[in-house]
Amino acid sequence: MYITAMIIAQVSLFLSIILSWIAGNKASTLLYSRSEEHLNRNARTLKRWAIVLSVPAAGVIVAVIMMLASSKPIFWADRLLLLPLAAIPPFMLWIMTIPRLRRIRQATGRKLMSPLDVRLRGRSAQPAVVLPYQLSTLCSLTGLYLLLTSTMPSSLFGIVIPLLVLAVAALGLWMSHLNRSSRIGLTGIEPVNRPWRRLMGRSAIVFAAAAIAYFPFLSLKNDSLLPVTLAMSSGTIDYGIGSKTVAHQHGGEPASNHATKPKISVDTLTGPVNGEPAVRFTLTAETKTIALSSGKEVEAWTFNGQTPGPELRVRQGQLVEVTLINKNIKTGATLHWHGLDVPNAEDGIAGVTQNAVMPGESYTYRFVAKQAGTYWYHSHQESMEAVQRGLFGPLIVEPAKGLPAGTKDINVISHIWQGAGFAIGTNDGIEQIRIAPGTPVRLRLVNTDDWVRQSYRLVGTPFQVAAIDGTDVIQPGDLSNVSLKLTTGGRYDVTFIMPETPVYLAVGAGKAGDKLGLLMSASGEAAVPALKSSFPLTAEFDPLHYGKPAETQFDANSSFDREFKLVLDNKLGFYNGELGFHYTMNGKLFPDTPMFMVKEGELVKMTIVNRGSVDHPMHLHGHHMLVLSRNGVQATGSPWWSDTLDVTPGDVFEVGFIADNPGIWMDHCHNLAHAAVGMSMHLMYEGVDSPYKIGSGTVNRPE
Repeated sequence: MYITAMIIAQVSLFLSIILSWIAGNKASTLLYSRSEEHLNRNARTLKRWAIVLSVPAAGVIVAVIMMLASSKPIFWADRLLLLPLAAIPPFMLWIMTIPRLRRIRQATGRKLMSPLDVRLRGRSAQPAVVLPYQLSTLCSLTGLYLLLTSTMPSSLFGIVIPLLVLAVAALGLWMSHLNRSSRIGLTGIEPVNRPWRRLMGRSAIVFAAAAIAYFPFLSLKNDSLLPVTLAMSSGTIDYGIGSKTVAHQHGGEPASNHATKPKISVDTLTGPVNGEPAVRFTLTAETKTIALSSGKEVEAWTFNGQTPGPELRVRQGQLVEVTLINKNIKTGATLHWHGLDVPNAEDGIAGVTQNAVMPGESYTYRFVAKQAGTYWYHSHQESMEAVQRGLFGPLIVEPAKGLPAGTKDINVISHIWQGAGFAIGTNDGIEQIRIAPGTPVRLRLVNTDDWVRQSYRLVGTPFQVAAIDGTDVIQPGDLSNVSLKLTTGGRYDVTFIMPETPVYLAVGAGKAGDKLGLLMSASGEAAVPALKSSFPLTAEFDPLHYGKPAETQFDANSSFDREFKLVLDNKLGFYNGELGFHYTMNGKLFPDTPMFMVKEGELVKMTIVNRGSVDHPMHLHGHHMLVLSRNGVQATGSPWWSDTLDVTPGDVFEVGFIADNPGIWMDHCHNLAHAAVGMSMHLMYEGVDSPYKIGSGTVNRPE
């Protein structure tokens, strides 16, 4: 209901601006009516416009009431201002304007064609007749501005200034109309309709307002410019609330205020330095033209000449060594092990845990694969462009004892290729796969697409969601007629026993799934059209109550050492000199976003609130979060551990984790287009620092 209310409010305000602008122009020219008949007709038209303007105003009021009825105060506290902004103009129209228009119509009931009496013209120019229409425009503009720029915690300055501007503009219009009406009545001079003169006058006002606003506008733009160099450990620290260990410290203090002890560099937080690795891989990043199964060609960035990159398959507990060589990716590259909780120095974040690997350079990562599951690797240097162009691949950690004998293990990595469309890896059609009946099948679904909640439908057999974000689900139940929605960066492992009849995995919502997917059958040559025509309507899979509950190290009733609140929101403003619609974290954009400070061993709770109008897959590096509740409903199924949590508009998630992996860890939206314009922050451990820097004066661009 929250996103519906937001859409209703935005659309209503936008319509109100347009309609009231038209009505305001008509009202301001009412005094230029040529005759009684003309004035009578125009007054009747304006009465109708009053009714029309009441509709979007009612829409705004209904939208706010919907928020009040369905959401917590954090979603609507600052939006209560929309109520008076929407209600005052139509109230004035019905109380002040319409009675006057009715009297004007009565006075012109004879509908004579002779010129108007000067007194009638003066009454037509009264502020109470004209201003409410124009005030509707001003109030709607102010409401839309506040809706697009107000964040939580809200800024008093950011609310007061627009209201002051509104008040000054309304007062100026009132005085202008009062002066015009009085002048007509006192002088008896009949006004002359000069449209071009009015246009020039309004243009002059617009230019004057633009000139006045120019310097604040320029100041905001310049203030948004990112530093040439920036240390990731600089910025504002949030110590949370309820901390037992740092009760004397307070959130919102600069990091430098507490730099009293020598700090550990992230460079020391490595995987095993010595020892022969159980497996070695070499990945060479290079540009190459690749072909999709349809024959379409893509200018891609590849690992070892292919994209997705080579599958890295290891066993749980093995020491893994991966060497990255950058052959010719000009902007640089790194390797980030998405979802695998490696030591901080191995996390592959340019400017945080290492410098970007530039052309001709190499870098070696070493870590023990402690967690079995489905993961993926990708570059975290200018990651939006890198992932879009193809610098990613699957990382599979099998259990120490391996998978069940005979398992057919299939990676399903969905991606949208620039200029070529949607594909599973490089397959942009329906791939036929031969699988013998009775074979255990595991489909590892990985969504790499930026800003896409990918839809998957498996038809032809019951199935189980065996793992979420690399963590096994305990006793997963059979599912049928259920679609899986996977957020950017998220993973589901789907398992089933191959039946005698064909099974189809449709990738993409609606008819898109008819053209892209995997068709599994005993012969490898099933009849696709017949199978597609049997697609049932499907409900959406919900992990909150799926599987068997099990004991965990902590739960919603545990005593947490620190608690943080992370509020996601929209904001119209500048970022690095560019005006746009950005996405904030606690009202800020990186590097002004807070750093959540923890101490090793602490139990941490985080409440994530999405006040915005789009979904945000929140990806915390180095840790898995246990979902405690969603929208006030406690999780009751198998423990739901996530590293990339899909937080949709209106959602309130409570999650917890143990601070057991020291370092400086990114916590960002994995809609990488959002992260690239400031939707990024850090989880920072006390006593840890990084020698690396980001900014235009360095080679490092983590987003």
